[in-house]
Amino acid sequence: MEVTKPVSVFAIQDHQSSSPPTPIWKTVVVASIAAGIQFGWALQLSLLTPYVQLLGIPHKWAAFIWLCGPISGMIVQPVVGYHSDRCTSRFGRRRPFIAAGAVLVAIAVFLIGYAADIGRVSGDPLNDTIKTRAVAVFVVGFWILDVANNMLQGPCRALLADLSGTSASRTRMANALYSFFMAVGNVLGYAAGSFSKLHKMFPFATTQACDLYCANLKSCFFLSIALLLILTIIAFATVQETPINSADVAGAAEAGKPFYSQMLTAFRQLQRPMWVLLVVTCLNWIGWFPFLLFDTDWMGREVYGGTVGEGPRGKLYDLGVRAGALGLMLNSVVLGLMSLGVEFFGRGVGGVKRLWGGVNFLLALCLALTVLVSKLAASWRASLVGEIRQPPAGIKAGALSLFAVMGIPLAITYSIPFALASIFSHSSGAGQGLSLGVLNLGIVVPQMLVSVVSGPWDAAFGGGNLPAFVVGAIAAAASGLLALTMLPSPPSDQPETKDERT
Repeated sequence: MEVTKPVSVFAIQDHQSSSPPTPIWKTVVVASIAAGIQFGWALQLSLLTPYVQLLGIPHKWAAFIWLCGPISGMIVQPVVGYHSDRCTSRFGRRRPFIAAGAVLVAIAVFLIGYAADIGRVSGDPLNDTIKTRAVAVFVVGFWILDVANNMLQGPCRALLADLSGTSASRTRMANALYSFFMAVGNVLGYAAGSFSKLHKMFPFATTQACDLYCANLKSCFFLSIALLLILTIIAFATVQETPINSADVAGAAEAGKPFYSQMLTAFRQLQRPMWVLLVVTCLNWIGWFPFLLFDTDWMGREVYGGTVGEGPRGKLYDLGVRAGALGLMLNSVVLGLMSLGVEFFGRGVGGVKRLWGGVNFLLALCLALTVLVSKLAASWRASLVGEIRQPPAGIKAGALSLFAVMGIPLAITYSIPFALASIFSHSSGAGQGLSLGVLNLGIVVPQMLVSVVSGPWDAAFGGGNLPAFVVGAIAAAASGLLALTMLPSPPSDQPETKDERT
């Protein structure tokens, strides 16, 4: 009697991802959705931390707002990935989730942009106290936005892997293109965030409860919704998926077994390459999140010496935040250029794992140098004897240079880990959606840790952002070391045919 080997709950018949790569232009069209997603995400990173403080939330508690993202990501991405691998809709497996995510983004952005107005109508005061109702509306909108972003990003990357077939080089190229369009979205978002007159395009955005800063943020979100919906519609109209039927997913998981029980079984069946990838990714993002969450706040506080609120120091803080938005735009330009060269530099250093490990050491160095720039700025302000002025050009240039250089490791972080997850999933017969959802846990767990710990940690050392940045530098260095010594190298490719490249 023949004994049948148990089927992994990761495994699924995947005709599309096991076929030859589709034309590159389809990959480009799907990857372009990242520009719409990242436009809104860039606005979050550059403007929302100052915005929540304007709503009355103290700096040390502002980090807890960012718990919305990792908690939703920890639940949503694996669930969406699992079900997108098995979706039998006539529209395809990934596209229904992408469409739902785009609609939810539009709803969430409306709630965030109009939080102050809704709070005022509900009874919030106009003074500087905590605007409780506005904060509640903002948090609800923020939760929905992060759920929507997770519904979009996981299926988008999984669809790119499907379109790449079994080609490892095409998978890396697809993720590099996704990273490039993330950079495009970042440039648009940070440029919009640094332009203080954008609210004039939407005169109705300025209200009694929503000042010019708030109206400018609201106007930026209007543009981000339009861009995302346009790019999503174009992708849906030009790129079709091959639907799967119930027979394709039969036997992919143990029949009748609860979903979360299947998920626990899936974790037990993870291969060693995925476990190492998860650990390296986790440490990598512990390095990134302190800076990504508080980069503009660092410019306003430590570099410019301002404080949140009115008066001369409040204006100085606003100038610092705007300068930080400019720095993020420079970061995104470098990110985009580096994304196009990932394959080239990977071959040049002898493999993508060496490239990832090396740039993590560069990230650690940049985070450590934020301490030097901050101390130089503080020393210069001390010499002014009470006079309030912007930092000199040299200090500004040093800070902006760090923003720009960090675009190099960010391009690798946005592409290589996801490409490796897709490649390792092909080797083990895993579904793309669930594999990428599992990898996302290596991102959201660090974000939860940083969101909970960074505020009190910084406060324990006198406030400011530098203590969290130092921890980030240590984590980035550890990530680089593990990537070089423990991360497996991906399998080599067979050369692509001419038909596969067109």
